[in-house]
Amino acid sequence: MLAVIATAEFKLKYTGSVLGYAWSVLKPLALFTLLYLVFGRVFNLNELSPYYAVSLLVGIVLYSFFADATMLGLISIVTRDSLIRKIAFPRIIITTSVTLTAGMTLLINITVVGAFLAYKQITPQLDWLLIPLLLVELYAFTLGVSLILAALFVRLRDLQQVWELALQLFFYASPILYPIGFLPPWAQKLAFLNPFTQVMQDIRALLFYPDVASNRITAAGAFGGLGRVVPIAIAIGTLVVGYVYFRRQEPWFAERA
Repeated sequence: MLAVIATAEFKLKYTGSVLGYAWSVLKPLALFTLLYLVFGRVFNLNELSPYYAVSLLVGIVLYSFFADATMLGLISIVTRDSLIRKIAFPRIIITTSVTLTAGMTLLINITVVGAFLAYKQITPQLDWLLIPLLLVELYAFTLGVSLILAALFVRLRDLQQVWELALQLFFYASPILYPIGFLPPWAQKLAFLNPFTQVMQDIRALLFYPDVASNRITAAGAFGGLGRVVPIAIAIGTLVVGYVYFRRQEPWFAERA
């Protein structure tokens, strides 16, 4: 049931549009082009690293997934109120399916990142096998946030406006446009409490800086020792909290949605 709903959601997302699935690629590429021209060329951040452009693209692709998945997850229960009232099934399937739909778009965008890597003639490394595990961590965190938002939105309809603002703040607060090295050490630790930042920086380090220690600013370096465990624990904790809270609110979805 989860696979059927997720696939149907992905197909319906672009039904009726002229370009269809191409929008999955065009939207992040358009945002990337604009931001690269402003920050890479005008503010000369491109001079900091030969990989600034593709590093920026990685950040935008990951952020687009997080933003799309959580926004779709937020409204997932309310927009399917008729289905909830008619059929008895685990409601968590609905929210999980829309996050998987965003995951399908992420997989399409990863192919674009791969094309940029090939253009930059970046040689694949054995460490790249760790990237799928990092994406699983990001998905776990995203799903946890989506479950919390979906359950809250059933009762608090203003949450959609609040979350749209929060995502904008999230984008500029995360080191997507600028290197995290620009931040003082205390701010780096604060940033790495966000699992999104940890995943993004780890992927960047694996792709672009496997042999340059000065550019490998990761959670392990910020916290020292087992520092990477901190954001991973937060991601898992968010998923657990989201699941528990969602299941506790589930019995009242039909009458409140």
